[in-house]
Amino acid sequence: MSALHKEAEVAGLNREWRDATGQNCVVADDDLRAVLDALGEDVRDESPPPLITAWAGEPARLKGRPGPCRILLESGGIIETHAEFVRGGVRIQAPDEPGYHRLELGGNEIILAVAPRRAFTLADAGGGEKLWGLAVQLYALRRAQGGGIGDFQALAEFGAQAAAQGAAAVALSPAHALFASNPGCYAPYAPSSRVALNVLHIARDDQDVPDALIDWPRAASRKLSLLRGDFEGFGGWSELDAFRAGAGQGVEQHALFEALCAKLGAGSDWRAWPEAYHDPTSAAVRHFAEDNAREVAFHAWLQWRAAQGAQAAQEAMRAAGAKIGLISDLAVGTSPGGSHGWSRQGQMLQGLEIGAPPDAFNREGQGWGITGFSPHGLRRGGFSAYLEMLRYALRYAGGVRIDHIMGLMRLWVVPLGRHPTQGAYLAMPFQDLLRLTVLESWRHKAVVLGEDLGTLPRGLRARLAAAGIAGLRVLWFERRGERFTAPARWTKDAVAMSTTHDLPTVAGWWAGDDIVWRQRLNMAGDDEGQRAADRKALWSAFRKSGAAVGPPPEIGNAKPVTLAAAKHLGSTACALALLPVEDALSTPDAPNLPGTIDEHPNWRRRLPGTATEIFTREDVRARLAALNTARRNAE
Repeated sequence: MSALHKEAEVAGLNREWRDATGQNCVVADDDLRAVLDALGEDVRDESPPPLITAWAGEPARLKGRPGPCRILLESGGIIETHAEFVRGGVRIQAPDEPGYHRLELGGNEIILAVAPRRAFTLADAGGGEKLWGLAVQLYALRRAQGGGIGDFQALAEFGAQAAAQGAAAVALSPAHALFASNPGCYAPYAPSSRVALNVLHIARDDQDVPDALIDWPRAASRKLSLLRGDFEGFGGWSELDAFRAGAGQGVEQHALFEALCAKLGAGSDWRAWPEAYHDPTSAAVRHFAEDNAREVAFHAWLQWRAAQGAQAAQEAMRAAGAKIGLISDLAVGTSPGGSHGWSRQGQMLQGLEIGAPPDAFNREGQGWGITGFSPHGLRRGGFSAYLEMLRYALRYAGGVRIDHIMGLMRLWVVPLGRHPTQGAYLAMPFQDLLRLTVLESWRHKAVVLGEDLGTLPRGLRARLAAAGIAGLRVLWFERRGERFTAPARWTKDAVAMSTTHDLPTVAGWWAGDDIVWRQRLNMAGDDEGQRAADRKALWSAFRKSGAAVGPPPEIGNAKPVTLAAAKHLGSTACALALLPVEDALSTPDAPNLPGTIDEHPNWRRRLPGTATEIFTREDVRARLAALNTARRNAE
């Protein structure tokens, strides 16, 4: 093994990997060197980490010397034990009690995070029932006098009415904080911070905007102007102070970041600020916070208002009878120039972007323009940034969907300025991240869904399922060859979906709208000949499951197809069935077309009516009733 390959191995870079077709691939030495240079980290740290993880009642390994030690349980008890020698360090027996305990060993105190064997599961939430819910893009919601962007009050109304129809959950698009100073950056999966909320979802009464597409810059400017006017008359400082004290460092630093953006400009990218402001703990930043305390308070107040709205939406849904309530969405990364990248530099990747290698849909690979956590930085920081993010995702929800959950095991990283094909897989501390996720799920009594689609590492789905994390099973992919899988054979402990935000809706797929879009943009995908065969296969599957009868409808008549899809989805063996609201409405328009920016109206489409208008539509009620009935009868 060459010195370069050894260095890559120590850094956690996979020189060899297998693509979507099963073909073995090798990262070129030049690309490997570029990734290593971008990592630029000394990973040979021999000091004990500030936090280690273990499964309850099982051994835990760490660096250190053999000898007596003790574990101070979170509940108050003490366990006197012994650290045994093993190659590379020592081994201790973890207690049976889950929690964040303290391990005293050799003069060091280490947090011992002990996870139960399984997370809080969908079966736990449902009490044995087959559950169903809806998936919705938060920004797309409407309410009377709601202005131009969906808000938390509209979500509360939508969630309560969904629960009244029998829904156990509403799965959301990410509500992460974006950039108040740059409303043109509105993609929900490229946020400024994952430990703060998008303040544009604050409910502020305003004139209705009937547009089918959101004009983000105009709508954002309007709402922020109204909210700033409200803040000028604000007098509840003691309540705001209490929120700021309890919200956590991430929220406070995001407020400070926004105030700095308003003052320094630079396109809301801290890397373009004067050097003195690059370190959030610097004297220059501290003096700025003191001199601009009211502006920082304004952005903290916005976070308070957003938090109140998110909490009220969750409470409204649970009060209406939902067993889970809201399921938040946790993006795989953040904008490298945003507040999360600024405030957590020591635990974030620098000089690298996250993406995906070439596959059947994106033959040139993908560079997503976002960054994520550094595996070595997380270990050095005691995983504090990951825990902060995960806890925030669960603060106002009954569950969380982790986008691109394979990122807990590995990330495709590309040096800035290089082509997406010139990257490599970087190994993440999977066991630690998995245990922490399970532990937080258990403590919050919240379900965890993992987006496990695409090219997955071998064995990932099985390991997630064993830990109680539910994967996603999407109608378009549940097939073997030309035949769609029978509902009874779908994975029992997973989540069934008709589609996702990145895939065509049922109506759009039946009409071939996605084919038209891809051909217009010279993108790879199905042709009409293949789609015609797939339509026959899908309708045949619907007939076999009892969801449809008779011959398949014409291409231009998707309503019988979406009704059959709802019945078919409801009859799956999965613990939870999530029907995207686009399929409940039988609309052909998808929220997003991957690989496009301005060519397609990504993240801009609004729903055609308020919650009341949607849930009183006869065709919507018929689809939801069919889904509800199928769930009760599912095997």
